Amino acid sequence: MADYFTHFSCLLDVGTPENAARALDLYNRLSEAGASEEPPSEGFLLSIQPEHGGTQLWMRDDVTGDPERLIQFVKRCAAEFRLSGRWGFQYANTCSKPRLDGFGGGAHVLDLASGETVDWIYTDGWLDQTLSDEGGPL
Repeated sequence: MADYFTHFSCLLDVGTPENAARALDLYNRLSEAGASEEPPSEGFLLSIQPEHGGTQLWMRDDVTGDPERLIQFVKRCAAEFRLSGRWGFQYANTCSKPRLDGFGGGAHVLDLASGETVDWIYTDGWLDQTLSDEGGPL
């Protein structure tokens, strides 16, 4: 049996060390909510990066992560700390065994001020669709 994983690693600057500490509380509440879901969310790991002045949150998967949970968290931080500008991350979907459908990934960009998605891409199914579209653009 194959195991499937989602990997990512990204930073979010929340402006001040105080905001970074408050973001840990937001993260803990989100993690508690995710643990009560059925099935539980894979979530992600979070730590404060002191080499960046203590304002950067490092968010990453442990063994596998949940990109949607990451996006929810970043939106909460953006609203709580009145962040602006664009933020994004990319992720990889992998498999423990060779499977034709076991690999892919994507990326997501948010406008932090509005919480709206600027753009995103998800490659699951993209290759099959592109190969089957004989007359479509490449």
